[in-house]
Amino acid sequence: MEAPMFLENECALLRDTFGLQQILLQSEEERMEKPTLDFTSEAAAPKPTKIVGKMKVQVHKVKTTVDPPTGCSMTSLSLSAPRAKLKTIQNQLSNFQSILSSRWQALNNIRVAPHLPNSSFSHKSLAYMHAGTRYVKQAYGLLKVGVRSSHKNSSSYEVIQETYVCMLRLKSSAEENNIRIQPGSGETHIFFPDSLADDLIVEVQDSKGKHLGHVLVQVATIVEDATDKLQWWSIYREPEHEPVGKLQLCINYLTSSDDNSHHKCGSVAETVAYDLVLEVAMKVQQFQQRNLQLYGSWKWLLTEFASYYGVSDVYTKLRYLSYVMDVATPTADCLGLVHELLMPVAMKGHNKRALSHQENRILGETKDQIKQILSLVFENYKSLDESSFSGIMDVFEPATGLVAPALEPAIKLYMLLHDVLSPEAQTNLCHYFQAAARKRSRRHLAETDEFVTTNNEPNFMETVAMSIAYQKMTCLCRNIKNEILTDIEIHNQHILPTLTKSVSIYIYSTELCNRLRAFLLACPPPGPSPPMVELVIETADFHRDLASWNISHVKGGVDAKELFHLYIMIWIQDKQQSLLESCKLETVKWSGVRTQHSTTPFIDEMYERLKETLSDYEVIICRWPEYIFVLENAISDVEKAIVEALNKQYVDVVSPLKEILTPKKFGLKYMQKLTKQSVCSYTVPDELGMLLNSMKRLLDVLRPKIETQFKSWGSCIPEGGNTAPGEHLSEVTVMLRTKFRGYLQAVVEKLAKNTKLQNSTKLKKILQDSQETMGESDIRGRMQMLKELLRSTINHLHTVFETQVFIAICRWYWDRMAQDVLGFLENRKENRSWYKVSQIAVSILDDTFTSQMQQLVGNALPAKDLEPPRSILEVRSMLGKDAYY
Repeated sequence: MEAPMFLENECALLRDTFGLQQILLQSEEERMEKPTLDFTSEAAAPKPTKIVGKMKVQVHKVKTTVDPPTGCSMTSLSLSAPRAKLKTIQNQLSNFQSILSSRWQALNNIRVAPHLPNSSFSHKSLAYMHAGTRYVKQAYGLLKVGVRSSHKNSSSYEVIQETYVCMLRLKSSAEENNIRIQPGSGETHIFFPDSLADDLIVEVQDSKGKHLGHVLVQVATIVEDATDKLQWWSIYREPEHEPVGKLQLCINYLTSSDDNSHHKCGSVAETVAYDLVLEVAMKVQQFQQRNLQLYGSWKWLLTEFASYYGVSDVYTKLRYLSYVMDVATPTADCLGLVHELLMPVAMKGHNKRALSHQENRILGETKDQIKQILSLVFENYKSLDESSFSGIMDVFEPATGLVAPALEPAIKLYMLLHDVLSPEAQTNLCHYFQAAARKRSRRHLAETDEFVTTNNEPNFMETVAMSIAYQKMTCLCRNIKNEILTDIEIHNQHILPTLTKSVSIYIYSTELCNRLRAFLLACPPPGPSPPMVELVIETADFHRDLASWNISHVKGGVDAKELFHLYIMIWIQDKQQSLLESCKLETVKWSGVRTQHSTTPFIDEMYERLKETLSDYEVIICRWPEYIFVLENAISDVEKAIVEALNKQYVDVVSPLKEILTPKKFGLKYMQKLTKQSVCSYTVPDELGMLLNSMKRLLDVLRPKIETQFKSWGSCIPEGGNTAPGEHLSEVTVMLRTKFRGYLQAVVEKLAKNTKLQNSTKLKKILQDSQETMGESDIRGRMQMLKELLRSTINHLHTVFETQVFIAICRWYWDRMAQDVLGFLENRKENRSWYKVSQIAVSILDDTFTSQMQQLVGNALPAKDLEPPRSILEVRSMLGKDAYY
């Protein structure tokens, strides 16, 4: 079914593709009727016969000329002579090349025409060939000298930052067959010239598509040397034929008619013929980098040709594989085809005697190319892109977690060529992935190179710049983690051998650790700011995730606690020192200012800063609970400093209370001091109210929040810990509560002394002077002065203290007055005549305190605070319940 395509129109397709319009299917008589070839006349050269070959082309660089300075006439003069000489040489070479090409093609016609006598191929013809070859070499040598001379005297060349695009095609092909190649991309394209008279035309465009000029490469000029030619070609702008730059091309040309070009397989006639048919088939079906498969009738023709002429299946696969490897890309379709072609060959290739000399040579060279493409795949296995023409991403992108389709066939191909159980093969494979990890790690690290100084001196940037720097470092940690996650995903799909699992992770972890350490030295963090905390979180999560992924600790790798430990300790110390400085007397700027709670704003400000400190360190504490104790010590020291600052701030109002608080030593000096003191009433100052109110707010409102926070952190401590947090805070609580109770007791004692300054208000004196025979109204009359004093004192206390302190002092004052009654009865237990007076006095005390507190506090007064204090209950117990009521 495939044959008719080749038989139509008297094999027109074959005649056209093989260049045999004048030879194929012509009788000997028809061919003999052609005029005799005369090599003495240039015009007698017959129409050239096609010589099928392939030309591999790579575009390396583009250079453009620099315009000479304005007004520099000497430069303009110096350019004219070399350019004229250069054009003359080019014209001469072009004319002679046409003659030489015609002569050469005529000779080839003689060689391929079996009916011509051997005498026609005369010595004169050979002389023409040798002379032509020498002339080409001499002329091109002269051309190079002229080019160098013209370039030396003209303006210099420079590599431009402009991006250029080259459009390549053969003169014999249509313009729509242009091949687009970007200089320096490494892309290779194979062209199949019609003959030596064909030309390669390269059009150079800038990034905007503007035509810069073109290069004309004559096939005949490069056909002599089969090795790669890396050569500069002049770019001309037409129609003035003005040189505007240079283009560096790497060209390799091989022809089927040249025995030297088939050094891969020798000079076996059948294989040479097969190569010719294969190259024609590839040209017809536009064989190129992303179009590697032969199909349809041409594939059938190749199979039939190989079968008829006895070309081995191994040779056909190896020859086809050699062409595939010339344009191979790191893509799944290409690597899959290579594996398919190599599989049956590799099975025989283990025994070299099973292959011919040709096949062994092709296999050896092909393996080298396969190793190169595998190296390209493995070292870029996260940058592979099937949609890209080259198979590799044009722009670097972070890992996405997706596995490149080309990776699996690449591993299969590597296992086909190597024994993966051998240490050498395993080591080489690990080296590929180590190189890939270093390459990608280097690309990620480049984003933060600007923040790492080489002199190890701290770089104190402004706040905004510092924030950006830490955000980039956080992004770096996230990107590196994504790289590892992608590796784990690949291994979970059992695509890569297990031995490669840890090689990339080791590199990522160690290089990230080194960059973090260098960054922290170059840009030391001043404290746990939000960007810094984000970096700590990301680094700690990175370290934790490695463990959760069953990855053993990497020596020299990321250890978040080890990286940040010193900085965390310094932050806590600096914060503690800053808060202690704020507690010094000279920094207490709130003297005389009162809040709505009748407290000093100093404590609210300080505890707000303590609360912010705890909030800043919450992320760190949750990840490393051992810092709880360091932070608790710092906070407790600051709290002690706050209490001490309050004492110093209100030292004037506290000093009168010290004689109550200090244990008394009844010596001569103390008695003299008492006698010298003037008798005066004590009035509670407003400043003392602010002090006690502040201490009460510390105990009931501010400090419990701190303690609650530390208790909640205690749940983060692993079981089996030696101590629980809060011990140092409890010490502060005991100290503060003791001071507060001491001040309350001292105030109550001062108020109790006020009642003893006059006989009319001294409770014991009133009870002692009262008679059992006196009526209740008389006793109440004697208690009236004391009652008024108590009421006025309670009213004043309400203006000085906030509600809770006011109630506490009133109840303590109530208890203290009951103690006087209790002391009076202690010495008169057997004399029940004093019970009536005591009952009336106690009832007056109860009524005075309860009524005044209710009146001043109102409904906010809890019922439990109206219950009698302990001393009142003792008095009632002594008087007897029945007698009292």
